[in-house]
Amino acid sequence: MYPNLLGEFLGTMALIAFGDAVVANLLLKDTKGNGAGWVHVNLGWTFALMMGIYVAWAFNAPEADLNPVVTLFKLFVGGHYTTAQAIATMAAEMAGGVAGGVIVYLLFLNHWAATEDPALKLAVFSTGPARRDFKANFLTEVIATFFLIMGIQAIVKNMGSSETNLFLLPFMVGGLLYVLGAGMGGPTGYAINPARDMGPRIAHAILPIPGKGDNDWEYGLLIATGGPLAGALLAVVAFKVSGF
Repeated sequence: MYPNLLGEFLGTMALIAFGDAVVANLLLKDTKGNGAGWVHVNLGWTFALMMGIYVAWAFNAPEADLNPVVTLFKLFVGGHYTTAQAIATMAAEMAGGVAGGVIVYLLFLNHWAATEDPALKLAVFSTGPARRDFKANFLTEVIATFFLIMGIQAIVKNMGSSETNLFLLPFMVGGLLYVLGAGMGGPTGYAINPARDMGPRIAHAILPIPGKGDNDWEYGLLIATGGPLAGALLAVVAFKVSGF
């Protein structure tokens, strides 16, 4: 058992529990935050990521990836994980995504039946495009994920390793997520993380949500998972070519 797995699981669970709850509060009928808007969503995910990182750190996961494609990137650039640990870490992150989705289902137990549109229920758990065009949607996810990973690397490289800087790191990464969502998130809802999309999507599939519809596995696998994977691999190439 690798010591970081519990932290990655709990940190990702916290990320999804907070983040998807923000979306649920926006979309589900008769919630206090119904209709709060896009800025509300982006701010919510910003602080959800910050809390996820702090939770991961508290439970002995110093990398606090909370995202399988970030873990994959770190595997390929070397020095962070063995192959076996990277695979186990990605599995823990995905499991945390499922668990976070279950928590959101329980939090809003009284609102699923009241919400008639099955698409809104799926949107609580997973991302979807504003305009469905797989080529364009895939490209959006590739670009956004590339900037997520390279942005994280730039922040880490510039902040150094002092205790104060490490404490502030989640705020900076949260700020990166905010600008990604505010700028690049409009076309697809910025999955940029298979544990954020496919984890809760699995929860949506297995939970007894009244009136739920299709899980849209095709989009989840090809775009919300495939796009971030391709973006991570592009970041690996850029990292190695540039000597970043």
